[in-house]
Amino acid sequence: MTAHTLEKILAEALAEVGVGAAPIRLPSGRPRETKWLHDERGFGIRIYATGRKVYVVQARMAGRLRTVTIGHAAVLTRHQAAMVARRVRAHAEVGFDPAADRQRVRSAPRFDDFLSEYWRRWSARWKPATRITHDKYRRLYLDDAFPGLFIDALNEADVTRWFAALNNRIGPGGANRVMSILSNMLNKAEDWGYRLENTNPCRVVRLNRKRKCERFLSLAELEKLGTALEAARTEADPVGVAAAAAITLLLLTGCRVGEIANLQWRDIQGNRIKLRDSKTGPRTVWLGREARELVASLPKLKNIPWLFWNARYRRPLRTIDYYWREIRAQAGLDDVRLHDLRHTFASHAAMSKETLPMIGRLLGHTHPQSTARYAHLGEDHVLGAAEQIGAAIERMLS
Repeated sequence: MTAHTLEKILAEALAEVGVGAAPIRLPSGRPRETKWLHDERGFGIRIYATGRKVYVVQARMAGRLRTVTIGHAAVLTRHQAAMVARRVRAHAEVGFDPAADRQRVRSAPRFDDFLSEYWRRWSARWKPATRITHDKYRRLYLDDAFPGLFIDALNEADVTRWFAALNNRIGPGGANRVMSILSNMLNKAEDWGYRLENTNPCRVVRLNRKRKCERFLSLAELEKLGTALEAARTEADPVGVAAAAAITLLLLTGCRVGEIANLQWRDIQGNRIKLRDSKTGPRTVWLGREARELVASLPKLKNIPWLFWNARYRRPLRTIDYYWREIRAQAGLDDVRLHDLRHTFASHAAMSKETLPMIGRLLGHTHPQSTARYAHLGEDHVLGAAEQIGAAIERMLS
């Protein structure tokens, strides 16, 4: 890129923030120039001899006229900077000194040091499975994310570049998960006094679009899966038999894989399962007749508290992915995940005209929007019923 082209691009960027096509470099001997804008009183853009441009705001604080730097013009839009300027002046009018607060924030640690502090102070609140997952994400994607950068200097441009590179290394769902960890970190940096309030740059980065269409099994597919599960439960391999029973119970209850894999006999209380812990905390899972019969058919092993036991390695049956891949291949359902069995349970409940609150209660959802994805399934059947009623009335009128 030639110097002339670069100068033209920068001039256009200046014009976009309302400065006009001013020359990039100032006359000799002038280190900077400030152009005052009309969006807010005391609001302007400062242009340095190097071409760097920052938004600033002037306000009287403690009897002195102070100039506070808002942020780099390449990161903030003019509207965003004007909103910050308005807040700075409002705080100054009630005696708050942003310059003094910014001086306090400059004592913030580097990103890697704060990452260690955040993990030490906050990770105790995570569930063990969450801690394992977050530790992996930290090791792979956060430990070396922003080398040498101080936590209070992390801005939108830094996070945007990092997230773009992250998407080339990990799937969209995983990238969103790592971004949520970083976002919570920066929120805590504000709470703990290392960053100014409401400066979390993760808020403006657009996350990857989540998959909206959830896979669930049709009646014909359920028949194929049922045949494959029944065959697996008659095999000689006791571990495979336990895995097939666990998969069947997943389908009959709509539980998550971890909730079933960790079941102990003390959790079974009559026609219900009392989960001591789950993604949303302790909850009750109700067992239908088929589920109760399956649980009753499981062998109770001496001194073994778990329902599903890996006899080969003398430990709980934590992982059933290997057996699931074999069973779904036999059923011709290679695109179905274990978690899709949970969607199948909920989808068929919706198609059986169960209400969304009831489905949410069965699944242990804490937020209605988690259950709302199944609303269209119920609506289809309501529409079908309405059409049948309309046809019947039309026949009576003819």
